Amino acid sequence: MRFGSLFSGIGGIDLGLERAGMSCAWQVEIDDYANRVLAKHWPDIPRFRDVREVGKHNLERVDLIAGGFPCQDVSVAGLNAGLSGERSGLWREYLRIVCDLRPRFIIVENVAALLGRGAGRVLADLASVGYDAEWQTIQASDVGAPHSRARIFIVAYSDSFNGQTGLGSFENGPPQIFTDGNRQRFPIWLQTADRFIGVDDGVSGKLYRNRSVAIGNAVVPQIAEYIGRAILAAA
Repeated sequence: MRFGSLFSGIGGIDLGLERAGMSCAWQVEIDDYANRVLAKHWPDIPRFRDVREVGKHNLERVDLIAGGFPCQDVSVAGLNAGLSGERSGLWREYLRIVCDLRPRFIIVENVAALLGRGAGRVLADLASVGYDAEWQTIQASDVGAPHSRARIFIVAYSDSFNGQTGLGSFENGPPQIFTDGNRQRFPIWLQTADRFIGVDDGVSGKLYRNRSVAIGNAVVPQIAEYIGRAILAAA
């Protein structure tokens, strides 16, 4: 199964879906730093800068489109503009690309606050163009991380798919994550205790690496892998 990645960031979803057994066809990311990370780990994957400039004229058709559109206008730390905001309003571009390429499956990720600040519209938009959906809030700690980081994941599938992915079964307990067929939890999470200290020649590189567009904004790959495996099993 081939997937396309929107709002790729540093590739957390992409890495997880590849671990599940899928292959990446293209990525779309506007940030320079994130693009350097993507280029290092996916050197042969076509990359595009702006979601407003891609569609059926330059993107390969894929089985699945995945991505977390910007959360700044949805987050409780934001200005509460919701999906009408300049950043989170890019959901409209996500939906346009879905309509252009008509994938069988879609994965939408965002902060848990979307449940009360726009999830209804996202689901209604997907339904209006022929996609049913399941959704679940999953925390990083559910897959062994030492922090919570609750995020909503919406898995949508076209009318041609007669079934469910099983994502909703997560409410009965944490997922069992497997790698390479082995029934094992992922390795112990790295726990860093670095201090972000500014120096006289600018902000430290470590702080830049951890800023919102990089680690601070990344999707936990283990969760993306769990969802990817559920989709492959259902398909």
